[in-house]
Amino acid sequence: MTASTESASIPVVLVHGGFVDGSGWEDVYHLLRKQGHPVSIVQHATASLADDVAATRRVLDAQPAPAILVGHSYGGVVISEAGTHPKVAGLVYIAAFAPDAGESVASLIKDPPPGAPVPPIVPAGEGYLALDRAKFRDSFAADVNAEKAAFMADSQLPWGIAALEGKVSVPAWKSKPSWYLVATDDRMIPPPAQRLMSKRAGATIVEVAASHSVYVSQARAVADLISQAAKTVIRSTR
Repeated sequence: MTASTESASIPVVLVHGGFVDGSGWEDVYHLLRKQGHPVSIVQHATASLADDVAATRRVLDAQPAPAILVGHSYGGVVISEAGTHPKVAGLVYIAAFAPDAGESVASLIKDPPPGAPVPPIVPAGEGYLALDRAKFRDSFAADVNAEKAAFMADSQLPWGIAALEGKVSVPAWKSKPSWYLVATDDRMIPPPAQRLMSKRAGATIVEVAASHSVYVSQARAVADLISQAAKTVIRSTR
């Protein structure tokens, strides 16, 4: 069996971010499946970090072998906390938060640099947040076609303030290899912040000219990075 064949058999677990659900991974899912990867998508509620981590760990428990754990946006917080699970071989951050111990999304976005884009976050009632639908595409999905972006805006999954404030205890990137895709046209998480977090994590970094929804608009680039991570993990175990 060749290294490429072995790497294709590595499971992949995909974790979505705030304001969206796991359906946004569909194109990435199909690309990875064509390569032979078993793929699971975590459908977590983004209500609290503890609950979202628990949902991810349940999916990891069911994996047939150690997996590549992938997180987009807030999903990066989830995989940083859940990724210490013994069935995680490596972490892939897609335009994601990569917190250190004691950090949360709330603490990481607390003091934006001058001139940084301000996401159009609005209250959604009962401790939840949403993005202004009229501004959703410009901020979250500028390079996604208008029809799909409108669907994403109208099918938002409200993001719990408790999830936003959830702090990471022991970040998995301190003990597991990591990769990071920087979306250079991101208007949700400023690219300089992405670069800072990825370097701090010691991640292998690639940059793609894309919006925050790079996992939708540039699915192949995302799938390629995940495949690279799988191949590297296989080589490191030889």
